[in-house]
Amino acid sequence: MTAAAILKEIAPLGTEGYRKVMRKHRAPEPIYGVKIEELKKIQKRIKRDYQLALDLYDTGVYDAMYLAGLIADDAKMTPENLQHWAERASPPLAGNIVAWVAAGSPHACTMARRWIDSPQELLAVAGWATWSSYVSITADVNLDLKELQHLLKRVQQEIHQAPNAVRYSMNGFVICVGCYVAALTAMAIATAEKIGLVNVDMGDTSCQVPDAVAYIRKVQARGSIGKKRKSAKC
Repeated sequence: MTAAAILKEIAPLGTEGYRKVMRKHRAPEPIYGVKIEELKKIQKRIKRDYQLALDLYDTGVYDAMYLAGLIADDAKMTPENLQHWAERASPPLAGNIVAWVAAGSPHACTMARRWIDSPQELLAVAGWATWSSYVSITADVNLDLKELQHLLKRVQQEIHQAPNAVRYSMNGFVICVGCYVAALTAMAIATAEKIGLVNVDMGDTSCQVPDAVAYIRKVQARGSIGKKRKSAKC
C-alpha cells in the first residue's frame, strides 16, 4: 500500500459538509473532508506502518495527515520525524495527531519540553498537548511528579498571557493532570481555581473551553481519577 493509493481511496469519501466543518477549525487546503470514522476503517486494516505514515503526512493533504497519525508506529518515530510533523502541523493536527504520536514515542518528554518553550504558537500547543496525552497513558510510577507540579505552577503563571490556542492547550493540561494523576488531582483543582475563567477565541465554531474544575470534579465523582488510557489516539 502506498500513499498515492491511499489518497485515491479516500478522495471519494470526502463530503463538502465535513470540509466546511474542518475549515472552521482552521484545517487548511488541500482537504477532502473525510470523516474520522472512515479513516479509522482504513486504520483497522493497516494497523501500524511507520514508513506509510511518514509518506502520508508528507502529502500535505489534511485527511491523509490525520490518517498518518492513526497508523504511525509511535515507537519508531525519531525526534527528527516528530519535529518535522510538528513544524508542518495545522491547528487541528498540532493538538491531536502530533501530540498523540509524540506521547506514544520514546521521546515524549524531550519533545514536550522543547515545544512548550517555542515562541511558535502551534509548537507550544503541540508541547502542552503532548504532556496531556503523556500523563493519560503513562503509569504514575513512571511520571516525574515534581516536573508536573512545576508545569502546573507555570500554567498558573503564564496562561492568561499565552497565545490564544496555547491557552486552550494549557487548560487541557491542567484537566489531564487532574484526571489521570491521582497524586496531583488536588493541586490541579487548586491551580484551576486560581486561574479562573480561561478566555479563548474558538472562531466560528460551537466549541467551548472546558471548565477545568468542573471537569475534574465530574471525573472524580464517577470514581475514574487515575484510570489510564491504553492509547492517546482517538
